[in-house]
Amino acid sequence: MSYTEIEYGVQDGIATITLNRPDRMNAYTPVMRAETLDVFDRIDADDAVRAVVVTGAGRAFCAGADLGGGGGTFDKDRSQDMFAGEDDVLEDGTPRDGGGTVALRIARCLKPVIGAFNGAAVGVGVTMTLPMDVRLASEKAKFGFVFARRGIVTEAASSWFLPRLVGIAQAMEWAATGRVFDAQEALAGRLVSRVYAPDELLPAAYALAREIADNTSAVSVAAIRRLMWSGLSAPSPWDAHAADSRLMAALGGAPDAAEGVTSFLEKRPAEFPMSVTKDLPPQVPDWPTR
Repeated sequence: MSYTEIEYGVQDGIATITLNRPDRMNAYTPVMRAETLDVFDRIDADDAVRAVVVTGAGRAFCAGADLGGGGGTFDKDRSQDMFAGEDDVLEDGTPRDGGGTVALRIARCLKPVIGAFNGAAVGVGVTMTLPMDVRLASEKAKFGFVFARRGIVTEAASSWFLPRLVGIAQAMEWAATGRVFDAQEALAGRLVSRVYAPDELLPAAYALAREIADNTSAVSVAAIRRLMWSGLSAPSPWDAHAADSRLMAALGGAPDAAEGVTSFLEKRPAEFPMSVTKDLPPQVPDWPTR
């Protein structure tokens, strides 16, 4: 698939997705949705990709849904392409929220995903990033959960993700006011991990991705990612313990574990032989489940 509203490239094990509608502040469209779903399928199928960086072209990360359709932008009967389509519906026939399909696809990704907010991230431009593992921001970034100011609701499964990331009080403050806030407030509220000068943002994101790619087992990281995210809704620590135990048993005798220990004892960099596409054990949680 060739892309028109995102750019995609892989270099030295690190994939970069760039939202690419700079003349519209990278506003989200059905085309961008389809391309993002496709590119994450490519990422999971490519063992050369060890980590993913997502950013925006120009001065924005993503200004939210493209409102060029006017007052009917979110009307499921007048703007069906803003939803997931007639063949992708809930059990009661309701069309699925399009942003939610992207968020859940990112959630299912088997590679760690780093969001690099170079500028404004508003509406779906921020909610679709909540399943990313780490979010870094430029000092120029702005954020807004503006849904109540548009007469709609938080989407992209953000009612599940946001309170787990920042706590219910902070999540409700941002969502109920719908205000736009700066990178320092995002940092204080734990929406982002770190804030950088604009020219330091992408180097920092790539340095983090490089640390993952150079030092870890791809299979281990994929399994840990699923364990961590699925564990957020585990009924008890016992359930997490059971999931950990199954994967320790499955991977403890595998080639990557042997290499990890041997390379440590021999004081050399590890060369992990296993791959996500071929060697991911079935004990890895299937999450999120429909």
